[in-house]
Amino acid sequence: MQSQQEEKNYNSSGFKEGINKLESRYQFCGHHLRITRDFTSNLGISAIIWEAGLVLCQYFEREKISFSGKKVIELGSGTGIVGILAVLLGGDVTLTDQPNVLSQIQFNVANNIPVSVQQRTKVSALIWGENQNQFPTNYDFILGTDIVYSSRDFPALIKTLKHLSNENTVIYICSKMRESMGAMDFHEKLLPMDFNTEIVHRTADKEIVVFKGTKKSPGDVEKPQM
Repeated sequence: MQSQQEEKNYNSSGFKEGINKLESRYQFCGHHLRITRDFTSNLGISAIIWEAGLVLCQYFEREKISFSGKKVIELGSGTGIVGILAVLLGGDVTLTDQPNVLSQIQFNVANNIPVSVQQRTKVSALIWGENQNQFPTNYDFILGTDIVYSSRDFPALIKTLKHLSNENTVIYICSKMRESMGAMDFHEKLLPMDFNTEIVHRTADKEIVVFKGTKKSPGDVEKPQM
């Protein structure tokens, strides 16, 4: 079970005045995680531990998911909590986000992943729709939590997912179903055009949903209606 044990406020000098960072502690799959949010770099939403991320971690725990020997990429890593857990569950994981977020991810990677397995972790800048071609196309898993929040980014996100995946890639996207931000349209209309998707978990209030998907073969891809 996930448990938030404590939160610790501190600044770069170790004093509580002028809080720059906030550390939260969790436990998933027998691993203790110390996740720090950096408020000194104007990271905005990237400095939030989104509930959807915790729900996906809980799903991995409940289903006893193993990434052992698997090649994994996480989109919009933010604090890195999901990607870090995937490393601890055996994966070779690339955590990605905007360039200004990478230092926060690297900090949490260093604090949570033993030096002996850090070679299985990579932190890289990935801007959807722009530089995805710099990444391979043979990932076993693609992970994303609360990455469906702006309809203007949907085409770039789909383009990125299509490049990174093949027909054997398993995609887990955990989303808070904010109708005003287009989450329902993305998961119910846009994503199914190129991917087979199913709901594998949802919270009791049905606000947060875990979708599992795979890329359609070329003959199965839906043609846009004229």
